[in-house]
Amino acid sequence: MRSISNPVRVSVTGAAGSVGYALIFRIGAGALFGPAQKVALSLLEIPPAMPALEGVALELEDCAFPLLASVDLHSDPELAFDGAQYVLLVGAHPRPKGFQRSALIHANMPIFQAQGRALNRKAAADVRVTVVGNPANLNCLVASRHAPDLPPSQFTALTRLDQNRAVNAVALQAGVSPDRVANVAIWGNHSATQYPCLAHAQIDGHRDWPLFRDVRWMREEFIPRVQGRGAEILDRRGQSSAASAASALIDHVRSWHAGTEPGRSVSMAIWSDGQYDTPSGVFYSFPVTVRDGLVAPVEGLSLDAYDRSMLDASSAELMQERALIASA
Repeated sequence: MRSISNPVRVSVTGAAGSVGYALIFRIGAGALFGPAQKVALSLLEIPPAMPALEGVALELEDCAFPLLASVDLHSDPELAFDGAQYVLLVGAHPRPKGFQRSALIHANMPIFQAQGRALNRKAAADVRVTVVGNPANLNCLVASRHAPDLPPSQFTALTRLDQNRAVNAVALQAGVSPDRVANVAIWGNHSATQYPCLAHAQIDGHRDWPLFRDVRWMREEFIPRVQGRGAEILDRRGQSSAASAASALIDHVRSWHAGTEPGRSVSMAIWSDGQYDTPSGVFYSFPVTVRDGLVAPVEGLSLDAYDRSMLDASSAELMQERALIASA
């Protein structure tokens, strides 16, 4: 493919996998940065998957995307991340049926250690890294730890998929379109302890809707539905979420790049400095706003005793998971 000057350099790991495949064609079509910005893609896969990745690259060529400046294929993360401005860590060790979360954590550690080191050596100094591969919050911590020259603020983990699921559940219950729903928040870990929170959510800019007063619906239907949606899809489809995860990743990066709309927050797992009495030194999902590329938790939100208990449960899990990689 021809090279075009000044493209944004985007690296994607696991690019031949289900999420990667659903993602990279949208990137090539301009979904991340808009219709005026060229993109140079650098795609990473493990050596056995390189033939499949070559086939994906042929498909990208056949799409003739005018915004796609170049596509490079790699099995070495140092080559894949060289000069990268956005890095999307999609690939991770899969979780077979019956595979315990602790085993998944240890299986993924060497992957994200190596990728962190490669980021530290080769990525652009202002690179923005988003981790998708699960357990996303902890993998983000591992990668960040092994990129000591990059501030933790340049790393995030994806909880936008959970937010999108929560927004849609609210929209269905209220009988409105999802764009009318704002400020639904995901707190904590991308796991079954996450807290999909409606304490500050709005529809059409206000909270005068019956569902926001329906405690039974929120606690017995809404929260379990969002927390268990990934498992539900896996059970029905036989595979984990792919297209929806890719779409959420597009949303996440676009918010980070372009900023959030006035009066609206989004959910991202970011480095915690102890905001809202969360543990410091973990990647914790907060409702955030983004301005000029700077991600900041929304300040001054009131939390009741139930909210606090849900945040604390996710905090405890993140601390337990961090302990598992204490020597990593």
